[in-house]
Amino acid sequence: MLVAFLIVILGLTPSLLSLWVMRQADARSQARLRLAMESVANRPLAGLRLPPDFHYVEGIGYMIGDLSCRFNARSGHIRCAVNPCGPCEGCSHYQELPIRELANNQQN
Repeated sequence: MLVAFLIVILGLTPSLLSLWVMRQADARSQARLRLAMESVANRPLAGLRLPPDFHYVEGIGYMIGDLSCRFNARSGHIRCAVNPCGPCEGCSHYQELPIRELANNQQN
């Protein structure tokens, strides 16, 4: 009877030990997660800094680049088809839109 009891105890020992180690690891990870969340909550957010050539157009959203240029992509991601990375200042391909086209683009 004593031998059977020892066999059962020896058989259950690894699983009980594993359960104890898993609970300890879970408690440590929960504590680290809590510390990380508290440190992020106490940190101020960096301000949203838009490039100076971002323009907000009502009904469309933010667009980048010189809106009076013929080659402007009218997009928030690229400036134009000729010089997508910019800058617009001093671009040799700049062509001003006629006033009629500029008014049509702003209405659409």
